Amino acid sequence: MTHAIMFTDEAALEERLATPSPALVADLGRLEGDLLVLGAGGKMGPSLCRLARRALDAAGRQDVTVYAVSRWSDKSAADELEAAGVSTVAFDLMDPAADLAGLPDAGNIVFMVGAKFGSAGAPSHAWAVNAAMPDRVARRWSDARIAAFSTGNVYPLVPVSSGGCTESDPVGPVGEYAMSCLGRERIFGHAALTRGTRVANIRLNYAVDLRYGVLADIAYRVQAGEPVDVTTGHANVVWQGYANEVALRSLLHATDGEAFTLNLTGPETASVRRIAQWFGEEFGKEPVLAGEEAPTALLSDASRCHALFGYPDVTLRTLVEWQADWLRRGLPLSGKPTKFQVRDGRF
Repeated sequence: MTHAIMFTDEAALEERLATPSPALVADLGRLEGDLLVLGAGGKMGPSLCRLARRALDAAGRQDVTVYAVSRWSDKSAADELEAAGVSTVAFDLMDPAADLAGLPDAGNIVFMVGAKFGSAGAPSHAWAVNAAMPDRVARRWSDARIAAFSTGNVYPLVPVSSGGCTESDPVGPVGEYAMSCLGRERIFGHAALTRGTRVANIRLNYAVDLRYGVLADIAYRVQAGEPVDVTTGHANVVWQGYANEVALRSLLHATDGEAFTLNLTGPETASVRRIAQWFGEEFGKEPVLAGEEAPTALLSDASRCHALFGYPDVTLRTLVEWQADWLRRGLPLSGKPTKFQVRDGRF
């Protein structure tokens, strides 16, 4: 099988994730004020910060500082961002006594903080992080533009044939995690309504970057000869580089009065069975499949996103090829499964 690109190591992958498109360069060239990324130490944060810095530099906006805020328990990650021109700030956003006034002023905020796994056993923590913290953030930076990561989990499971929920469809979160994420959206939306804070709520599902994601979960099991459960038989996935670009570009669409809401994912209703079969072809082995496809799944229609920002620049089939090659080379996985198969909202 022909492969479009091969990544020989994590540095090559990070280089690809940090390469901005001309559209991103043009949009970030219009930013007013600095950029503050809250929760920058997670799976997507470091690549988003590097991407933003490169786009700003390409736009000649060296006057804009990119701040990356996290606890930075892994100091090497902070050092790498500093070397890339990003200003890191060590700060525990989870500490309710922490004074946000000590963080830099900024005209643009990307909110990436969230609590998911373990939320079924500690729902109060999920609500404190996902719903209470946004109120503090929205008050601290009330005059900023805020792009807040949310999740497609705020929608109910829908028939696979539906094509997924649009932004105008009724929400129906299942479980404490999903409900607390809807709480986050409502808090930021209230800030837009009452204080004129310009807000974009971004409903993402599911980003992939080869070290983690739905495709990594499936590919690992196929390569290892372990069963792939196809009960949740369909999912949405999107290349992380595209997801980060859209999050940054959405800052210019953040509105006051009513929050701008955007589904962010790929265009396909991807079949788990078909993806497992593709990986079987890549690895030269028959995938072991378990269960039968349920008639419903967690699915989003991202037509609005694609109309505004274009289609993802990496196709699903290319992502499968990249993922298979990544595993054949023995390159690392994050060890953090997405649990996209969960149907009862218990994470």
